Amino acid sequence: MGTSTLVLLRHGESEWNALNQFTGWVDVHLTEKGRGEAIRGGELLAEEGLLPDVVYTSLLRRAITTANLSLDAADRHWIPVHRDWRLNERHYGALQGLDKAATKAKYGEEQFMAWRRSYDTPPPPIERGSEYSQDADPRYAEIGGGPLTECLADVVARLVPYYEETIAEDLRAGKTVLVVAHGNSLRALVKYLDEMSEADITGLNIPTGIPLRYDLDENLKPLTPGGVYLDPEAAAAGAAAVANQGSK
Repeated sequence: MGTSTLVLLRHGESEWNALNQFTGWVDVHLTEKGRGEAIRGGELLAEEGLLPDVVYTSLLRRAITTANLSLDAADRHWIPVHRDWRLNERHYGALQGLDKAATKAKYGEEQFMAWRRSYDTPPPPIERGSEYSQDADPRYAEIGGGPLTECLADVVARLVPYYEETIAEDLRAGKTVLVVAHGNSLRALVKYLDEMSEADITGLNIPTGIPLRYDLDENLKPLTPGGVYLDPEAAAAGAAAVANQGSK
């Protein structure tokens, strides 16, 4: 095989992105801005002639809706779809539903950033049966309701085997693969693809709604480390906005 192409797309702005709240596995909707970002993401794919053969998403509405809107805009609404919980956002434990700025004010900058951006420090676990817990959600019945909290290392541990078993096989078959997921599940995948250190991944921020293209060699190694955003200027601004969450 020659080169293959993987496109990563973080969902458009969600309701809780707009409210600056920790979301995790809570199944919130996109905002109107987020829906527009998703459509623009698909338009960028079409403009680049980057037409996916298959799409992978999480089980969360904001990723599923983004994939649907993007593919419709690119006239690829008909391609096969695979959904799996292992592409879900990181579970934010007891922080789910909390305002980020208020959380930082309560616990301090150091603890806030450790929970938000460290590689191996999970937030406190969520209480089963609480308002923002998923333990009774039928979509997670086969995994006992899912985790009660996660750090980024936990996301890497669940995502990489799934990538190797499924997405990588499609790439080896020469397919152009679109993965529509979340800030932390995509950070986990980028860490794996680019062989980033635990220290380096803490500084990586992925903006909403802008496709990130990876051309991969025959060993599925990136030809351009870090990939290429289809709208680099908007991506830089979006990544900076993600980095500043909690400051307002």
